[in-house]
Amino acid sequence: MNILDIGDINLHWREDGDPSGAPVVFANSLGTDFRMWDRLVPLLPQGLRLIRYDKRGHGLSSCPQGPYAMGALVRDAERLCDALNVKDCVFVGLSVGGLIAQGLAVKRLDIVRAMVLSNTAAKIGTAQMWTDRTAAIREGGLESIADAMMERWFSKPFRQTEEMQGWRAMLTRQPVEGYCGVAAAIAGTDFITPTSGLTLPTLVIAGSEDGATPPDLVRETSDLIRGARFNLIRGAGHLPPVEKPEEYARVLTEFLTSIGHV
Repeated sequence: MNILDIGDINLHWREDGDPSGAPVVFANSLGTDFRMWDRLVPLLPQGLRLIRYDKRGHGLSSCPQGPYAMGALVRDAERLCDALNVKDCVFVGLSVGGLIAQGLAVKRLDIVRAMVLSNTAAKIGTAQMWTDRTAAIREGGLESIADAMMERWFSKPFRQTEEMQGWRAMLTRQPVEGYCGVAAAIAGTDFITPTSGLTLPTLVIAGSEDGATPPDLVRETSDLIRGARFNLIRGAGHLPPVEKPEEYARVLTEFLTSIGHV
């Protein structure tokens, strides 16, 4: 277990692959921990340095009092990369992880040489939507939204599997303060203008059954970035590395290869 003190909080992180390899950093979604990438990591090419972490308020990382700002989430990722001496990485961000990727790329191009924006957008939802959701959670706990979230996260066939129950448990066991804190960060984020100025190599991935960030929303963000590549994974919801890890690995590997990162 790796715990990193970055000043105001501790971050739980993990490294797989070759410590001297080209770095790939993964940031996961709201309501999950870094196990979200478990099925994907073994399918990626040998020789990469694969780094995952639990964002603040999630998993085994610190859960400070919220609300959080997106700047704090970006700074957490920045401090992690600096502490681990990560330069010129490919930053793979899913959902709120994709917002973190965009913010970090705008701030530190020495850290991020390319992005993978998965099931995300430059702006996700409305402030009122997030206010309503966090109010419901504070009143009834994460259990009160769990079934609705599973419908947004996963396709109907996957929701009928036993594995889905594990992801539901992961969601409901996140700290309420952490979930609501990160939700506040998403509510306050509009990266449309700064992201439209980015020109680094970018792969944008959507899931055809995604009820949280629908494909059309994801494609709009892809259109903001000059030269970005868009890929739709059919039959997957909001977490395609969970539902379709083989296809996700193929698409990601093709991108890494095309930019000379493998």
